[in-house]
Amino acid sequence: MGVPARALDYAEPILPGLIPDEAELTAGVRIEPGKSYGFFTDTTLCIGCKACEVACKEWNALPADEVGLTGDSYDNTGRLSANTWRHVAFVEKIATDGKRAAEMAPFQSNWLMMSDVCKHCHNAPCLEACPTGALFRTEFDTVVVQQDICNGCGYCVPACPFGVVDLNEVDGKAHKCTLCYDRLKGGLEPACAKSCPTDSIQFGEVPVLVEKARARVEDLHGKGATDAYLYGAPGEPGATGDLGHLNAFFLLTDRPEVYGLPTAPTRASNRVAPALGAGLATMAGLTLAAIALFAADRRR
Repeated sequence: MGVPARALDYAEPILPGLIPDEAELTAGVRIEPGKSYGFFTDTTLCIGCKACEVACKEWNALPADEVGLTGDSYDNTGRLSANTWRHVAFVEKIATDGKRAAEMAPFQSNWLMMSDVCKHCHNAPCLEACPTGALFRTEFDTVVVQQDICNGCGYCVPACPFGVVDLNEVDGKAHKCTLCYDRLKGGLEPACAKSCPTDSIQFGEVPVLVEKARARVEDLHGKGATDAYLYGAPGEPGATGDLGHLNAFFLLTDRPEVYGLPTAPTRASNRVAPALGAGLATMAGLTLAAIALFAADRRR
């Protein structure tokens, strides 16, 4: 693999300043407003190093959550939260007959790892749930929370089908991954993708990433890993319920729920009309029953 031509312009160990359009060197993509950017996360390449978690916290100055072993996993962060915008899940499939494993499988072959993040949905439910406009879609087709406009109502939290958005207990506002919006404006690759040593997290234009992802699935199938599939890409599992597609999508080798992902995510707004109809029908039924009981009582 050849060295990118521009890399020869920055051969010195000390740089005079910010490299223009640095993402061209690190991710092979020039970041331009008006295009759609996201992540393709290949879980078969994840080694659980958590470099992405650390890079995310360092760049965004996020404090640590209550770090500690959960007792049922080597994962020490547990889930995405207001302070953890990248979370590497450790899925240990080594139990037998529902009992705790007494020994490790050869080569730890029954471990699944996945770096989870906000999906930056094409049709983001959190956007329509926000009453103040604090959540907005950027010029890079990503979804960001404006902290100075967020009133902490929390409507976005249940609206997210992936459980990503969380309220911070300190400032009472909603927080989540911004896909490094500030870095994108400076032509920089997001911190998590740049730090990933195995390229499990790949950053780029979403249509290009989808092509790469489909080629990767075909390659894995050809090597015998026929259980590999895409989650969140257009027309694939995870891109359901009128979400369109996920700008941060994944390659998985087991059922979505094994990784903590919903099998068929939906938009909360799609359930409002049916729920309202069911509620009105219930109230009408109760009213008719009350009228019937009242009439029967009067006849007696």
